Amino acid sequence: MTRFRKSILAIGAGAMALMATAPAEAQFGGIVYDPTNYAQNVLTAARSLQQINNQITQIQNQAQSLINQARNLANLPTSMLSSIQRDIDRTRQLIQQAQQIAYNVQNIDQVFSQRYPSGSLAATSSGDLVANAQTRWTDALASYQDALRTGATVTGNIDGTRDQASTLVTASQSATGALQAAQAGNQLLALETRQLADLTAMVAAQSRAAAVQAARAAADEAQGREQTRRFLAPGRGYVPQSVTLFRD
Repeated sequence: MTRFRKSILAIGAGAMALMATAPAEAQFGGIVYDPTNYAQNVLTAARSLQQINNQITQIQNQAQSLINQARNLANLPTSMLSSIQRDIDRTRQLIQQAQQIAYNVQNIDQVFSQRYPSGSLAATSSGDLVANAQTRWTDALASYQDALRTGATVTGNIDGTRDQASTLVTASQSATGALQAAQAGNQLLALETRQLADLTAMVAAQSRAAAVQAARAAADEAQGREQTRRFLAPGRGYVPQSVTLFRD
């Protein structure tokens, strides 16, 4: 570009010199030579070349802009969404497989009305009291097992999280356009969402186990009071009987 401009300036300077020194008309073999007209033609040609050069530059800029737009619209070749979804589904299955007491409001209300009553136990038979106590023990044991299974699953996802995060960060750093960078960012957000889901499941499982154990302790306390009342009730409680230890 600089060389081209220097050439134009040199041509223009030469043309102006001709206009200043040469006579208005000269005869060369019968042909009239007009230096003024010649200089104007040279300047016109130089301007035309400059316009062509500007047009070439504009075309190059437009081509580069189209290349950049194509890069911005290119999809990210790396996708971790299926792997992330698999991990989320694994955690969801654990929640759906909860033993004894499900993560369901209706089921919880039904179970508590049967095995964790808040009212009087006077009308409950002794056999039902014993059966309910056994079932509550099973509830507590199952909730602890579910919490351990959830913790094991969440811990097992750590290695997958590390690999997924490494792959997505590498893809984001090597992104060639805005769309690829945005897609990598979206997948990183999906990975963070999966981690939050794991954390939520872990907290829910631990809270469930603690709540079941607390409810069991309260129900057992109420049952203990009722059984003590029945044991001490006059005429209905414990009646001593004669027992023969030795026979003749």
